Amino acid sequence: MSETSSLKDAPDVLLVSTYEMGRQPFGLASAATWLSDEGASVQLRDVSVVEIGDDEFSGVDLIGFYLPMHTATRLAAPLIERSRSRNPDARIVAFGTYAPLNKAYLRELGVDTVLGGEFEKDLIDLYGSSDVGKTDVVAEPSKGGHLRFKVPDRSTLPGLENYAQLRFPTGETKTAGYTEASRGCRHLCRHCPVVPVYQGRFSIVQPEVVLEDIANQVEAGAEHITFGDPDFFNGPAHAMRVVKRMNEAFSSVTYDATIKVQHLAERLDLVPWLKETGCVFVTTAVESFDDRALSLLNKGHSLDDFSKVLTEFRRAELAMAPTFVAFAPWTTLESYGDFLAKIRHFGLEYAVAPIQYAIRLLFPEGSLLLDLPDLKRLVEPFDPRFLTYPWNHEDPEVDRLHKEILSVVSSGHDDDRLAVFDRVWKVAEEFEAVFGDPVQRNDVYSRATIPYMNEPWYC
Repeated sequence: MSETSSLKDAPDVLLVSTYEMGRQPFGLASAATWLSDEGASVQLRDVSVVEIGDDEFSGVDLIGFYLPMHTATRLAAPLIERSRSRNPDARIVAFGTYAPLNKAYLRELGVDTVLGGEFEKDLIDLYGSSDVGKTDVVAEPSKGGHLRFKVPDRSTLPGLENYAQLRFPTGETKTAGYTEASRGCRHLCRHCPVVPVYQGRFSIVQPEVVLEDIANQVEAGAEHITFGDPDFFNGPAHAMRVVKRMNEAFSSVTYDATIKVQHLAERLDLVPWLKETGCVFVTTAVESFDDRALSLLNKGHSLDDFSKVLTEFRRAELAMAPTFVAFAPWTTLESYGDFLAKIRHFGLEYAVAPIQYAIRLLFPEGSLLLDLPDLKRLVEPFDPRFLTYPWNHEDPEVDRLHKEILSVVSSGHDDDRLAVFDRVWKVAEEFEAVFGDPVQRNDVYSRATIPYMNEPWYC
């Protein structure tokens, strides 16, 4: 294609997603609907599936980069620079949770406008604006949940078969779709990147919008739906309403969701209901088995709460996918060994994705952890390349252990989870972090009971 023809055929708006844990990007599809309704010609590019050429940036009036996550933002940086170099006259916007957290860095890369969590209306205002200069707009979350969402337009995104699938140990797989029933979170966990943007607020996506989005994905082949809300039980009545109607319309479609341990502990009565309505697993951010660490993170639950929730999950025969922050400034060799011992004690070897044994605490811009003097003194100046405040553990042996564990899980994420756990245990043993031998648990909560998405990262 010649330069002349590419300029002539260029869309008004190009929206780019770099990574969303193997999911078809909701934010791109939602933005596409809003902009198309304003008469814009919109092109979507998910570069986690399809590469983007430099010529695609040419002749476009508005280029948007969707940044819902830390990894997505790091991957977007070189693309932003490429787009600015290729199309110096374009208006470049970054939108999503991680955009306002990294506003200064994004501007250095060539971004003109930064939008936050509730970006749709601001995108169309930007599209219709004649002001092409630099702006300093950071969209506030919709106050009171009054934003009227629209059904996402996924028609120009790669098909669902290109994204993460639900897998069962039996070998069965299900094509997975992805939607959001709410945004933001009403909690203030100190390490969470959602908190600086939403500041304890959340907004719901109207049930009719969620259900039509699900129906469209089922028609496109989805047999399973992931609800990507930061916490599905921020509004339990809303979540129950959506799931009930989905289950009535598509009884064979299963789902998974992310729910806080605190919410599950408060509503143990809903655990059997989740199972009955087609939930196959719940992702829950346990973070630690240490009550002191949980207090520092302001998680709102205790080890005892987790134990009660796990007992109820097993009674309901519902799988749990716990996530952790295994390495933090307060981690010691002894506490890491205790962490592994409790994984074994609770019989979670098959439930925990291997990468969780190596997750290291991030200090993003705006982190409430920086309000704690003992932690603030540990961090170095903000590093825009990694979008975090670097830190080293006071005990170099803990950092060395982390590197060894990361090497083990990075090379073995496709292996049997119990085998990976045994290798992690062995490495920790070499550091004198644990004592005793890991043994395979002979109980009903074996690998055969644990479905999972085949996307190993969670950050």
